Amino acid sequence: MAWLHEWAGLLLGWLLFAIFLTGTIAFFRDEVTHWMQPELHGLEAEAGSADRGVAWLAANAVGAELWMLSLPSGRDPSLGVAWRPEGAPAGRAGFHRAQLDPATAEPLALRDTAGGTFLYRFHFELYGMPRNTARWIVGIATMAMFVAIISGIITHRRIFKDIFTFRPDKAGQRAWLDAHNATAVLALPFHVMITYSGLVLLAGTLLPFAFDGPRGGGGGGAGDAPRAAGVSTVTMPAPTVALAPLLADAEHRWGAPAGSVTVTAPGRPGARIELRPLHAATLASAGRAGDRLVYDAATGQLVDEVRGADGLSTVGEINTVIGVLHRARFSEPALRWLFFISGVAGTVMVATGLVLWVVKRAAQHARNGGPSIGFRIVERLNVAGIAGLCLATAGYFWANRLIPVDLAGRAEWEIRAFFAVWVAAALHALLRPVRAAWTEQLGVTAGLLVMLPLASLPGILAGDARVIGFDLVAIATAAGLFHAARRLARPAPAAKPARRRRPAAAVAGDRP
Repeated sequence: MAWLHEWAGLLLGWLLFAIFLTGTIAFFRDEVTHWMQPELHGLEAEAGSADRGVAWLAANAVGAELWMLSLPSGRDPSLGVAWRPEGAPAGRAGFHRAQLDPATAEPLALRDTAGGTFLYRFHFELYGMPRNTARWIVGIATMAMFVAIISGIITHRRIFKDIFTFRPDKAGQRAWLDAHNATAVLALPFHVMITYSGLVLLAGTLLPFAFDGPRGGGGGGAGDAPRAAGVSTVTMPAPTVALAPLLADAEHRWGAPAGSVTVTAPGRPGARIELRPLHAATLASAGRAGDRLVYDAATGQLVDEVRGADGLSTVGEINTVIGVLHRARFSEPALRWLFFISGVAGTVMVATGLVLWVVKRAAQHARNGGPSIGFRIVERLNVAGIAGLCLATAGYFWANRLIPVDLAGRAEWEIRAFFAVWVAAALHALLRPVRAAWTEQLGVTAGLLVMLPLASLPGILAGDARVIGFDLVAIATAAGLFHAARRLARPAPAAKPARRRRPAAAVAGDRP
């Protein structure tokens, strides 16, 4: 089991570090996107924005078969609107979208950015390869992670004692082992949940033969509302019913505010208004179908009330709960922060495990005449895969500010900058001594992160909590990386000479 734990964690460890790092950031992907669109900084949600959004759609999306509004919230203060013209392709590709000022319903001139969505998609689909292939690779890595966790639990004889054991000043592998054990044990329930739930979410890829019929998960997402069947092309006045009373009624029924509005066949006979809650009442009802209230658009009368968990089998409910737990979209700020901190612990756990593999063998190779080729490859990959990815992420945020706002394909250039910095970091790791490469890359990353608040100073001065939270996390991360760089800059302790064993005859001769 110890052998299995070691090699399951090593062979795919660098990919697992990338999955954990980007997945942890993705818990706050809306806030990351908000930071990367400074035009939104200081914007606040306004009452009555839903009716203003409908009025804007009535004027600018005449003849559409579907309107959708994403209402302002604590995570995204803008008013998102989307519409699908009649005859447009099904799914997300057929939608036209805009972001509005919730106070005036004027379109916001936002820079094109990949935002937090790129890091979220990279977490489970990587980049630049067929989607199914990428999910296979991530699925195999996730299975390796699950094997490493279970085998680590089995081999861990002092699992409770190690929660409180951390000796950072110890030389050699002791400090790395303590850090690996502490981050693994403190967030162990999270590690098991997030890894197993990730496997369940990828079950359609890893176990395609287990699915019978369509694999859509039973119901579309919030952005994939069904097409209106038999929509008349005759235009009529837009719905006159105000949304404010419907939103109040929905909040009274759910005990939570609405998060989105969908108007089917707007301005036509039989038009319907569908409301969905910002947060579902239960985990089982927070899946793709979700809770919803349907009103007649002309009269405002409640037509239907649907519970997302209704009609689900026990297996379906369990599957929904597992998926919702992994994405954490249901969570309030305090719980999301707990998920984020646990994700940071998982990221550190993977990183320290990779470094520990090298540290444990360094002295042995020094005594045996020098490191092997495999050892050299691993220690260089550690620098490129850990420090290099951290540097690439910091570079990604700075690219958002440095790339011209009006550049065509701007979001794609942000992604190119991310990979360009990562490749440069990998080359640097090959050309520099290992200890110097660690120190220089971690130091530069810390410097880039600690300066990020300068790039969002207007948002900080406006008191934007999302921007301030992002910058505080950047500063805290910079402090941690700077501490690691300072520790690594210390000279390595001299390898202890191998103990010479006395001949058996001499030992026998010494006995009385």
